[in-house]
Amino acid sequence: MSRSTPLFLWLILGFVALIVVANTLFVVDQREEALVLRFGEPVRVIHAPGQPGAGLNIKQPFVENVIKFDRRNLALEADQEEIIDADQQRLVVDAFLRYRISDPLQYYRTLRNEQIAQDRLERLVNSSLRQVLGSTTQSDIISARRDQLMQQSKLDVARRAKESRLGIEVIDLRIKRADLPEANRVSVYRRMQTQRQQQAAQIRAHGEQQKREIIATADKQVAITLADAQQIGETTRGEGDALRTRIFAQAYGKDPSFAAFYRSMLAYEAGLGQGDTTLVLSPDSAFFKYFEQGPNAGAGGAKR
Repeated sequence: MSRSTPLFLWLILGFVALIVVANTLFVVDQREEALVLRFGEPVRVIHAPGQPGAGLNIKQPFVENVIKFDRRNLALEADQEEIIDADQQRLVVDAFLRYRISDPLQYYRTLRNEQIAQDRLERLVNSSLRQVLGSTTQSDIISARRDQLMQQSKLDVARRAKESRLGIEVIDLRIKRADLPEANRVSVYRRMQTQRQQQAAQIRAHGEQQKREIIATADKQVAITLADAQQIGETTRGEGDALRTRIFAQAYGKDPSFAAFYRSMLAYEAGLGQGDTTLVLSPDSAFFKYFEQGPNAGAGGAKR
């Protein structure tokens, strides 16, 4: 018994030493900042923004305890909020907030933990969105001035957080989605559909009118072109007939007997060329004089 007693005491002392060391030493990660509490009251901050302190640290055992906070950017997904814009139109807005803990001591004194901080910030975001977006129109919220409105709401949330001494820094505030309430969506879509149908009907009517104007102009141009072409054709044909008559007259004047013979040959060709023509003429008709006397019939007739 006497020999085992010192060993037992050493084991007890070693166990107590381990407990003391475990309650004295603690590690602060690079991504964290720590707040040391003494009997529940904050006394110092370790690894605050812009200060060293990450790694192994010491506290008073059994008297002080440590609360750690994330130094990185934190996200808050706000619940959907229904707002009424300047045109008295309901709009469901889904937003998110990015922030970081800039003053851990003030953050702990005001908010205590992350859950309370999330609830407090969500109320700030929803209140700011109702105030900022409620003074503008739906089209501005959706597209035209969205970035400007988000910047204005971000500054408003940052101002309110500073006045409330929350110990946070607002980094960004954005709208993920802005949509109509489900109850109003069908009626709005129907109204938009009716407007688009009216616009389509106006466009089709305007196009039909333009088509008719183009067709009428084309028909008019065709009529004018045909009339001009017909006039030019008649003029050209008349000039050709006149030239042909003049040439025939000149040719007949140079050799009347040959001209008479040529004309008779043309008449024979026109009258007898088919082979089934029947002519009823007297035997001494002038039509057959070239059959009896040959090409000189005209010259002989001319001499007589």
